[in-house]
Amino acid sequence: MTVRAGREFLAIPGPTNMPDDVLRAMHRPALDIYSREMVELTDGLLGDLSTLFATKGHSYIYIANGHGAWEATLSNVLSRGDKVLVLESGRFAINWGNAAAAMGAEVEVLKGDFRRAIRPAEVEERLRQDKNHSIKAVLAVQVDTASGVFNDIEAIGKAIRAAGHPALYMVDTVASLGCMPFEMDGWGIDVAMSGSQKGLMTPPGLGFVAASDRAREVHRHANMRTPYWDWTERDGPEHYRKYAGTAPVHLLFALRQAINMLFEEGLENAFQRHRLLAEAVRRAVATWSEGQVLSLNITEAGERANTVTTVAMNGHDPVALHRYAKEKCGVVLGTGIGELIGKGFRIAHMGHVNAPMILGTLGVIEMGLNALDIPHGKGGTGAAIDWLAESVNA
Repeated sequence: MTVRAGREFLAIPGPTNMPDDVLRAMHRPALDIYSREMVELTDGLLGDLSTLFATKGHSYIYIANGHGAWEATLSNVLSRGDKVLVLESGRFAINWGNAAAAMGAEVEVLKGDFRRAIRPAEVEERLRQDKNHSIKAVLAVQVDTASGVFNDIEAIGKAIRAAGHPALYMVDTVASLGCMPFEMDGWGIDVAMSGSQKGLMTPPGLGFVAASDRAREVHRHANMRTPYWDWTERDGPEHYRKYAGTAPVHLLFALRQAINMLFEEGLENAFQRHRLLAEAVRRAVATWSEGQVLSLNITEAGERANTVTTVAMNGHDPVALHRYAKEKCGVVLGTGIGELIGKGFRIAHMGHVNAPMILGTLGVIEMGLNALDIPHGKGGTGAAIDWLAESVNA
C-alpha cells in the first residue's frame, strides 16, 4: 500500500522544484536569435544577474551546469602552473579544485572539517605564510550541499585582505544565490559563479559567472583561456558571441520568468522565507535527534545553511528511509554524499519552496521513522509547526 499519487516532490538540493509559471514560460515558439527581442532578453538577464550577485562587474551566461561554470571561472583567470588554495568544508570546493588540477593548475587544500565551516583565521594565517604570493586564487563555496555548511564569505574576504595577499577571491554560490545574502562587491569577491537549477528555480543547463575589474585585468594574461569559456570572446560586438553560438532560448525564457518572480517577492523577503523554513527543518531534526540516531551534521548553529540540511544517521540505513519516502509517499530526499555516503540524508529547502512543502516533507520523514522503527524523539514536525506559528505573524 502507498499514499503517493500525482507529481513527485523533490526535496533534493538540485534540481529543485520549478514553479508552473517558469515551466509555462518555455512553452512557446522559438525566437529569432538575431532579433532585437533576443538582444533585449539577453541584456536584461545579464543586468539582473549582476543585481543578484550584487556587483557592478560583468556577468556571463553559459550553456552549462555548475561544473561548466567552474571551468569558466578557472580558465579565464589562471595560467598553467598557477597555484590555487582550496578552502575545504565539504565536497564541492574540493571538486572545484580537482577541476583546476585537471586543467593544469597546482592545487593546495586548506584542510577543513565535514562538520564545520571554513575558519577565516586559518585562511589569513596560510596567506601570511605565502611570502612570495605564489597562491594566485582562493576558492570557496558559500554553501556546500554535501555537508550542509554555510561559510561566512564576508569574513573570509576580510581575512584575505588582512593578510595583504593579492590572490583572487573566487566563490561558488550555486546553492545560495537568490536564497541567502551575497554581496560580491561589498565582500571583495573577484569572481563568483552559480547555476540555474537551485535557488533560481530554472531547469538545469545554465551557468553564470560574474567578474570584477581586477579579475578581468588578470584575464588579459591568463593562458588557460579557451574559445568557449573566454570572456573576451563573449564581449565581442555580435550578439551570438555572448553564447558562443546559438542561444539557449527556452532556458532563457524560463530564467526570465524565475527572476521576475524573485524580484516580485523581493530579495530580502526571499532571504527571510528561506531562513524561517530552514530553521523549521532544523528544529524538527533537533527533536528527532533525541533518539540518538539522527543528528544535524553541522555542529555549530551559526554555520548551518538556509538552503539544505544534512542529517547524519548512526546505526541505521538511510537508504531504507529514502526508499520509503519515495516509493510510499512520493517525496525524494537527498542521499548522503562525500563522507556521509550511506550514513545520512539531506533535506533541501531552497528556491520554489513554502511552508506546506516543508511541513509535508518533514511529516513524511517522521512517518518513515515511525514505520521503519528508527529511534527518534517524538514531535519533530510539531516543533517545526510551532516555530513557524511563532515566527509568521497573523
